[in-house]
Amino acid sequence: MDGHRDSPPKRQRDDEDGYDEYPPRKRSSASLSPSSASPRYRIAERPAQRYSRADDSDDERKYYRSRSRPRSGSGSRSVIRRRSQSPSCTPTPPKPTTLDYKPTLILHGHKKGVASVKFSPDGRYIASCSADCTIKIWDAQTGKLEHTLEGHLAGVSAIAWSPDSKILASGSDDKTIRLWNISTGQPHPTPFLGHHNYVYSLAFSPKGNMLVSGSYDEALFVWDVRAARVMRSLPAHSDPVGGVDFVRDGTLIVSCANDGLIRVWDTATGQCLRTLVHEDNAPVTSVRFSPNGKYVLAWTLDSCLRLWNYIDGKGKCVKTYQGHENKKFSLSGAFGTYGGPPPYQYAFIASGSEDGDIVLWDVSSKNILQKLIGHTAPVLSVDTHPTEQLIVSGGLDRTVRIWRCKEDFAIQPQPQDDILRQLQVLAADGADA
Repeated sequence: MDGHRDSPPKRQRDDEDGYDEYPPRKRSSASLSPSSASPRYRIAERPAQRYSRADDSDDERKYYRSRSRPRSGSGSRSVIRRRSQSPSCTPTPPKPTTLDYKPTLILHGHKKGVASVKFSPDGRYIASCSADCTIKIWDAQTGKLEHTLEGHLAGVSAIAWSPDSKILASGSDDKTIRLWNISTGQPHPTPFLGHHNYVYSLAFSPKGNMLVSGSYDEALFVWDVRAARVMRSLPAHSDPVGGVDFVRDGTLIVSCANDGLIRVWDTATGQCLRTLVHEDNAPVTSVRFSPNGKYVLAWTLDSCLRLWNYIDGKGKCVKTYQGHENKKFSLSGAFGTYGGPPPYQYAFIASGSEDGDIVLWDVSSKNILQKLIGHTAPVLSVDTHPTEQLIVSGGLDRTVRIWRCKEDFAIQPQPQDDILRQLQVLAADGADA
């Protein structure tokens, strides 16, 4: 993490991260044209069939007769009129145009810039890593420092949680990857050795049995977590690999590099299935699969975030998000959600900025929903809580900050995998604007 590397593509640390409802079923012609002998009710107004027994009491018969629908006269029309006045469904609430996240906690402890912050999958903890060679584990609700993990011999650039939230992986400029037991704060006795240069990015597979890493040595390694050995080495790029991620079912890996390329790999075979490149060919520093697995979000050093549909054709950029500053550092962010319960919940993207802000965009409209102001230096990493309306950020001002949305907007939060429904239709929105 010193300032003597040539043209570092990652972070300069010399001074100091839903679905549409099904359409209604078609009815047969028989149900649409009842016989003339029956009353002409709509389906919702058709009276339920009454069943009587031979031993029904007189009181029961009177009760059912009093509740039965009159078959003719003004009484029938009045019942239909009353039914039509009561709404059959709740009106769709308006889509919020702003968010209202407020600073909640400022966590101090790191002695140099914070390179990455991550919520644990169970939402209990926050992990942060720094150029000061340490990783810190914080309580996500109280901000209490639980552990300080020490063992790396150089700055730590990357961290990744296992799916069960029991293990944390860390990648360092000392060229090693270490696994840490969160309950004890102790490292696994065997470090992962194989990279020939700085380790810049890490991601666990959804099952937790594999770990993918990207390095300054331009290689992509897939590790067997239990055996602590390399399963597959991919000569992925012609420049340092800045970002890696697993898709939600673990079958694909995405990587990016300063060569401006984004590549999608088959996990089982190591074959490159798709190469995405924008016409501007700006260096790509971070990538992330969308929670529904249909898109790839990429951070580039031209102050843009691009959302790629990598499935259709040769892949195309369907959205470009602007409004932050990113020319020098490797920034990263996450998807989040806002609004009401499904199907009235919407997705946003959160990212840091080199001017010290955190920017939140609506995924579909690309409008900026909010800018969070508080950091006094570039914000390198942002993450969203898996179930609550919380955001965590870390940057070169050496602080970790927690932001919470006001109750007016935090309506029945849902897991991210269930609510990014508008991502389903982004490909139909047309070419990149």
